[in-house]
Amino acid sequence: MDKKTLYDSFTKLEQDTDATLHQISDLKSEVEALVEENATLRIENQHLRDRLSDLEKLQRSNEEIVEPEMSKSRLNLEKLYEDGFHVCNVFYGSRRMDDEPCAFCLDVIYGDRR
Repeated sequence: MDKKTLYDSFTKLEQDTDATLHQISDLKSEVEALVEENATLRIENQHLRDRLSDLEKLQRSNEEIVEPEMSKSRLNLEKLYEDGFHVCNVFYGSRRMDDEPCAFCLDVIYGDRR
């Protein structure tokens, strides 16, 4: 091998090494950016989960305040009413015509619960 071929081989090897180093540097920069974005998204995701949890707790507490559960007796009256019978003291036990709503029955079932 002559000196010029040897020198050209080293020059080509140096250029290839520089190109590979440049590729590695670019890949490293991209990986750093992705790791940073991933960390940011994880933090944001955790904040969103916390916020969602808070909203669900608030909604549950609002539902409990707004709509307390009915007693067994009122649930039984509601079932009878849905089956088509009056549960009010005016028409108690008679069939509702064409399942028309009855204000008296609705007041007995859903009225003041105190």
